[in-house]
Amino acid sequence: MPVHDWTQVSDGTFHDFHYSWVVEIKRALKRGLLPEGYYVMAEQLGGDLGAPDVLTLTSAGREGQGIGPLSGTATITQSPPAVHTRATIARDPYARLQRTLVIRHTSDDRIVAMIEVLSAGNKSSRHAIRSLLDKAVAALDSGVNLLLIDVDPPGSRDPNGIHGAVLKEIGIDEYVLDRKRPLTSAAYVGGAPIEAFVEHFAVGESIQQMPLFLTRENYVQVPLEQTYMAAWEDVPPRYQKTLEKDERAT
Repeated sequence: MPVHDWTQVSDGTFHDFHYSWVVEIKRALKRGLLPEGYYVMAEQLGGDLGAPDVLTLTSAGREGQGIGPLSGTATITQSPPAVHTRATIARDPYARLQRTLVIRHTSDDRIVAMIEVLSAGNKSSRHAIRSLLDKAVAALDSGVNLLLIDVDPPGSRDPNGIHGAVLKEIGIDEYVLDRKRPLTSAAYVGGAPIEAFVEHFAVGESIQQMPLFLTRENYVQVPLEQTYMAAWEDVPPRYQKTLEKDERAT
């Protein structure tokens, strides 16, 4: 199946597909691809991959939940702060909802590899792409292997694609993207030195399987084409028609 032009539908539509695709990749890994001693989970990860528990989500105290009245304080409703400007700043909701597929070893639950399926939300702001790149470089520097899959076209924050952005972050500026094939799958071996295995493709082309390294020598092939096709079946027919119509037009 050819990769579709997801810029023709809403971010919410792609997020729904993104969720299904991540689940299909996870299922493929669980159902025979990962060797004994490894397991995969969908997790939210911050940038500090050296912490024993990378991200702890707790409800206690979040936004005042479970906290009684605070004597001696003002409330923003009854007595808003007297300032020159007050602004409500929107953030891309889909970037915060995304999950990373994390492969761990059963011996000590350490992270050995990660898979990121990118979306427009990962590039929606300088903070968003900075968070992604910080996490990617932190993983590679920590010896964690990485697979990045990006079917969103390059923009002002990644003019040479996500692989070019990763290289620039590491300190290599000369990478130039082939504009005829601007989408990217990139597999990295973490540690020193970092090794990269990169495939570029275009809308209308199939997405080939990519290696996911578990060690510096050992990898499994992730069936991106088959999992993409399985996730496509979950896309509502009205959006399938829009995307297929755009594909025929090109």
